[in-house]
Amino acid sequence: MADAFSVIPASVLRNLSDKLYEKRKNAALEIEGIVKQLASSGDHEKISAVIKLLATEFTDSPQANHRKGGLIGLAAATVGLSSEAAQHLEQIVPPVLSSFSDQDSRVRYYACEALYNIAKVVRGDFIIFFNKIFDALCKLSADADANVQSAAHLLDRLVKDIVTESDQFSIEEFIPLLRERMNVLNPYVRQFLVGWITVLDSVPDIDMLGFLPDFLDGLFNMLSDSSREIRQQADSALSEFLLEIKNSPSVDYGRMAEILVQRAAALDEFTRLTAITWINEFVKLGGDQLFPYYADILGAILPCISDKEEKIRVVARETNEALRSIEANPTENFDVGGILSIARRQLDSEWEATRIEALHWISTLLTRHRAEVLCFLNDIFDTLLKALSDSSDEALNLILLTSSELSELRELLKQSLVNAAGKDLFVSLYASWCHSPMAIISLCLLAQTYQHACAVIQSLVEEDINAKFLVQLDKLIRLLETPVFAYLRLQLLEPRQYIWLLKALYGLLMLLPQQSSAFKVLRRRLKTVPSYSFGGGNLKRAASGNPHSQILHHSGSQITEDGDIDQDNGNLQSGINFASLQQFKQMQQQHHMLAKSRAQSRNSSTSILKEGPK
Repeated sequence: MADAFSVIPASVLRNLSDKLYEKRKNAALEIEGIVKQLASSGDHEKISAVIKLLATEFTDSPQANHRKGGLIGLAAATVGLSSEAAQHLEQIVPPVLSSFSDQDSRVRYYACEALYNIAKVVRGDFIIFFNKIFDALCKLSADADANVQSAAHLLDRLVKDIVTESDQFSIEEFIPLLRERMNVLNPYVRQFLVGWITVLDSVPDIDMLGFLPDFLDGLFNMLSDSSREIRQQADSALSEFLLEIKNSPSVDYGRMAEILVQRAAALDEFTRLTAITWINEFVKLGGDQLFPYYADILGAILPCISDKEEKIRVVARETNEALRSIEANPTENFDVGGILSIARRQLDSEWEATRIEALHWISTLLTRHRAEVLCFLNDIFDTLLKALSDSSDEALNLILLTSSELSELRELLKQSLVNAAGKDLFVSLYASWCHSPMAIISLCLLAQTYQHACAVIQSLVEEDINAKFLVQLDKLIRLLETPVFAYLRLQLLEPRQYIWLLKALYGLLMLLPQQSSAFKVLRRRLKTVPSYSFGGGNLKRAASGNPHSQILHHSGSQITEDGDIDQDNGNLQSGINFASLQQFKQMQQQHHMLAKSRAQSRNSSTSILKEGPK
């Protein structure tokens, strides 16, 4: 210490602690010159003494001006040392880092300024202190003083530049620091963290993707931040990582799948959509890596199929189909029991679409892994029995359209217009199916009673075409692309003979939102049909002028169904008299009246609650 006092004049030391910045600055410039002379003569012992004096007598002083002077003096000493500063960093940097937590905001500001000047001199040699510097910057990013925040941002940019050009940076040591801070709620800290994730991910030699499971949950947590800027930054980072995943040959899907499953149930809509989008990509890319997680993934997908947001429903349905299309062997970590357990649990869902898909999964597993499913029969039997009493006509319609066990029944229905047994089956089912517009349309398409399908479609009113109807219509359009309806698609090759089929499909197309995936699927199919015009006398209309009356009430010698243009009156005994099938119209009227009654009751209750007790 005595060596330092002999080297630095007392007047310089006095000015270094002056309350005026200019005097402290001039004193620092003199210290820079003194240290530069000592460095040129190789007297590092005296240099160490000078640094120790600045640290103990100034940066540790109870006087704020002394601390400010000490910081500017340490930075000046580093500048004086220039290329030889690295060997003294162990003395120089710690006092500066300690000053970041000083109670005086001006001292914190000068600490940022000092470390900035030190970093500019030593560059890569600075990396050995990175973890401590990162910790300090993380805290300063949320500093109460705007000037300190501004100084910290400048320092942060410089540190990022140094890290990206350094070959000494250890990502393995950095990740634990990042992980333990990812759930911080402070918006400034969140911006700071996302900034670092983005910068490090841009460095080719740093494998941030390999450590993504360590901070993925934190990024998803930021998607629901109240700040739009933070949401956008987090979304941008996640989008970049998803792109990298698509192009990477080696990804740890398992750990991330666990996180995504949890986030798919988030209260925030954007978080749910992003999570289900990631799950969708994982199902396509992950392959056998995801076998142990299929049950959990299914548990996330099924509720999303009934989400209130259409975008989420669309992605969830697509993911569900992709997951179901993958055929796995139970010996390959494919947990049949786990998937059955999820499907059984979702059969108790309050949402019809989810219950239907749960049944579909049980049916699929029974087809592919019958022996394994039967082992769990005791676990699922009671739930399946309960499903038979489900109020949804779709628990029944979907089974009729897709179950392999009912293939013979479907073949019989296809002969409804020419076979007495088929007609009787159609008439019997009609009574139950007429509660649901989409169920009756499906039944008509299956039975090839296409003209009546047109009649039902044209009779729909505003109350019928709701969100539930559109979800069911989306499912039907996708079913039309399956082998069950191959005969129907082949009939489209003869549009002149199957006019009513073509008109029914165009009717469904008109009901779909143009931006929906189902609209695009059906439109692509109809574009492949040989060109045909509905003009001229192709379609007969009733003399009454009502274009729908003949369709709904036809019974007589006119032959109205596709493919039967020339049949005579004798064959009508095996046809269907639609005049007797008024259940659909009557049932829909009852449903509409009941819905209106309930709405009025709710409105009345709301009014009473608003008025309060009298």
